[in-house]
Amino acid sequence: MSSTSAAVAGGAVANPRSRVILASLIGTTIEFYDFYVYATAAVLVFPHLFFPAGNDTTALLASFAVFGAAMVARPLGAIFFGHLGDKRGRKVTLVGALLTMGIATFLIGALPTYHQVGWLAPALLMLMRLAQGFALGGEWSGAALVATENAPAGKRAVYGTFPQLGAPLGFILANGLFLIIAAVLPSEDPSRPSQAFLEWGWRIPFLFSIVMVIVGLWVRLNLVESAAFEKTVKAGKVRSLPLVSVFRTHTRELVLGTFYMLATYVLFYLMTTFSLSYGRAGVNAVLPGLGYDYTTFVLMMIIGVVFFGIFTMVSGPWADRFGRRRTLILVTLAIIAFGLLWVPLLAAGTFGVMAWLILGFSLMGLTFGPMGALLPELFPANVRYTGSGISYNVSSILGAAVAPFIAVALWNWGGGSPFWVGVYLSAMAGLTLVALLMGAETRDVDIEA
Repeated sequence: MSSTSAAVAGGAVANPRSRVILASLIGTTIEFYDFYVYATAAVLVFPHLFFPAGNDTTALLASFAVFGAAMVARPLGAIFFGHLGDKRGRKVTLVGALLTMGIATFLIGALPTYHQVGWLAPALLMLMRLAQGFALGGEWSGAALVATENAPAGKRAVYGTFPQLGAPLGFILANGLFLIIAAVLPSEDPSRPSQAFLEWGWRIPFLFSIVMVIVGLWVRLNLVESAAFEKTVKAGKVRSLPLVSVFRTHTRELVLGTFYMLATYVLFYLMTTFSLSYGRAGVNAVLPGLGYDYTTFVLMMIIGVVFFGIFTMVSGPWADRFGRRRTLILVTLAIIAFGLLWVPLLAAGTFGVMAWLILGFSLMGLTFGPMGALLPELFPANVRYTGSGISYNVSSILGAAVAPFIAVALWNWGGGSPFWVGVYLSAMAGLTLVALLMGAETRDVDIEA
């Protein structure tokens, strides 16, 4: 096998396994790294530096509003990059998405603050966040297609887990780096970062992302186009408007794919965003929580995320052996049961909280892993980039964008008890279960058709 390509049986040129793994993994790692870095900065830094001084709650809400802007831009990015991916090819589109995302993330780390340039600072932050969301809209589906369209026969789900591993890796990298910086630049006030952290320390995680982007670009520029896309071009099946074609001929698959992902997104954001808020809230606060300090609870979450990564890898062989549908039906039933066990688990002290984190993140790996193969398999090659991207990113609005707000409202409604938050998770998983029961198995579809 050469450094640039590998010959396959039919004489065509294919991508080496190592390049497929890196090309599909690096972009999603940056995607989730970016999410966690921004989410942490939105709480610790941005309310102090990018929004006018005054009401702390208003500043925090404004910071989260900018954070949520990416969710609006993601479906637009899915349409734009999906169009390019289905017309011009996977390789050039993935390079464009990664470059857009990398530049936007790096520039956030170089932005002036409100005290330096006034209202221009939050405006630039919003612009960069929209650019991130736009790029992310095309990143996941392209990475999933690189993995599945280059997979050996019978191993598409295994290869489809490579881009999914970006979620646990991004979490560990982002939170680990913030913990190190906070330890090097400690604060005497636990409610506020140190002055050095606010002045320059927070910028390091954003600027560091350029290293991963450079590696990712080098890998992706050395890819060759997938056989599935080349076959589509030779057969004259490329659509002039993939978006119109996918809505006209595959509406059912778009809807099913969106709801397949719903439980995954809700579970993901409850186990990351909500759990951090609930874990750090004081036991005697107006809205009581578990009362852990930031460092302790993040370290506990990192342990849980290790299981996320392990079971993401486990899910691939299971989905290839038993089928995507059967595997996900069983996992979704387990998520429904898990949502109803929140109160007894969280009432069992540190052991129960740790069990809750491990169970939640393990189920996250088992439900997220097979999606890398399942969503692309729903669509033919000439609209696959567009169809899988729209399903994935529309589901992010229905699940991810609203889950944190609904969870906090239910937490408040329950008087500080997480019972109704768990019920909400079970209900959303129930919708996913219905979609899976209505759908068909995709393990044996022809990925080049």
